[in-house]
Parts: sequence; structure tokens; C-alpha cells
Amino acid sequence: MIVVAAVLGALAWSFMEYVLHRFRGHAATGTSTFKTEHLTHHARDYFTPTGKKVVMAAGPVLGLALAGSLIAGPLLGLTFAAAFTAAYVHYEVVHRRLHTHAARGWYGRLIRRHHFFHHFGDARVNHGVTSPVWDIVFRTRARIDQVAVPARRAPVWMVDREAGVLRPGAEIDYTLKVRRRT
Repeated sequence: MIVVAAVLGALAWSFMEYVLHRFRGHAATGTSTFKTEHLTHHARDYFTPTGKKVVMAAGPVLGLALAGSLIAGPLLGLTFAAAFTAAYVHYEVVHRRLHTHAARGWYGRLIRRHHFFHHFGDARVNHGVTSPVWDIVFRTRARIDQVAVPARRAPVWMVDREAGVLRPGAEIDYTLKVRRRT
């Protein structure tokens, strides 16, 4: 039962990642700290400070641990909450690395293209950051081979700024959009 609680906790975070991103980060109306921080991240290379994320996540995680403990007992409730938290930390690490480091392996390439199309192609699709599973389930996945990235927003690992060209290997997954001066 402990393994089941852990798997359910990780799956619960995966689902929350999708729901928060799609319905809070890109909500058509209203404002919230999450939405403001998220849209700032989309507009420029910005990540909410870790301390602010910890403060925003502490209440919900503690509430989850308490509710889980009352429903399934302390061991299973805390296991669920710990796995949920571990999956959230995994998301934070992966999300930052998508923007700051070159991909390693097929998973890195797949999820980075998926996420970067959301950023630079169409923010209405590809809401899953660490997995496209919920985008597949809810039919919000856009399949792409290459992502056109604005040259001014291209990460250092992707582009040689001095030469103004993609680094070797990046041309497989990306093209540069260059704004032409009029």
C-alpha cells in the first residue's frame, strides 16, 4: 500500500502540474500571484524565486498531508504527500533545466520541444512540462518536429550569440526567428 500511495502522490502532482498551468497560469480572466509569476516567465527569462515557491506550496502540501492522514492514516497520507512533493521538486528542476541547459537523451529532447512550442509557438497547447500525458488525455498536445524560437529569446545553450546561429545539433529541433528591422 505504501508503493500505491507514493505512485498516486506522484500522479496527483503530474495532474496538478497540468491543471495549474493550463487553468491558472493561462486563465482568461482574473489575477493571482501564480498567474502573474507565470506570465512573467513567458514574457522573459524569469523564474519565480525558490523561497517564494516554497511559501506558496507549503500550505497546500501541509493540507494534503493532513487530509491524506485523516483519510488513509498517517503512514499512507504522509507517503502520498511526500511523493507529491518529490514530483513537484522534480518538475521544478526539470523546468529550469529545460530553459538553462542543453538536452540530454530522448526524454530531454522530447519534453523540451513540447514545452518550448508552448512558449514560442502556441500557449494554448502543451501545458504539461515534465510529461505530455495529460495533454494527450485532454487533447491539448500539439505534435511538432521543430520549434521556431525568437533569436532574442533563444537560450545560451541553443545559440551562438556572436555568430547569430544555432549551436551544432540544435538545428534538429529548432529554428531561429529573426526580427527584421524596417
